[in-house]
Amino acid sequence: MEVVLEMTLPRNAESAPLVRHTLDASLRGLGVGSEIRADIALALGEACANVIQHAANGKDYEVRARMDGVRCVVEVIDGGPADGASVNGVEDEWGSANVAPLSEHGRGIQLMRAFTEELQIADRVHRDGAIVHFEKSLAG
Repeated sequence: MEVVLEMTLPRNAESAPLVRHTLDASLRGLGVGSEIRADIALALGEACANVIQHAANGKDYEVRARMDGVRCVVEVIDGGPADGASVNGVEDEWGSANVAPLSEHGRGIQLMRAFTEELQIADRVHRDGAIVHFEKSLAG
């Protein structure tokens, strides 16, 4: 069975828990174990938090997820560059650069890389914004 979720969410703090819970319920329904669901929820939370905090354009953002029992593929799509920065600026903001051990910010990419596979951050083609794409094997 394949499950596809597509959500358009307001860029506010209340939207991130909603999308995490919705995706988690779908994964649970497919019989995915709690550890894998937690990894996906953490990565999704980081991606959503970055859009909510830093996307300069747009009132909304999109989350698309596809689960086929073997793999979960997630894309978080924002409406503009982070604070006017390029995608490389987004990566630097999220923590691909060195981050102080006790820093409160800047670990998003590091966490997403640690808990998922196939992490990519790219500019949207022919539109402002960026796409955060990650995948996670559902075999555990």
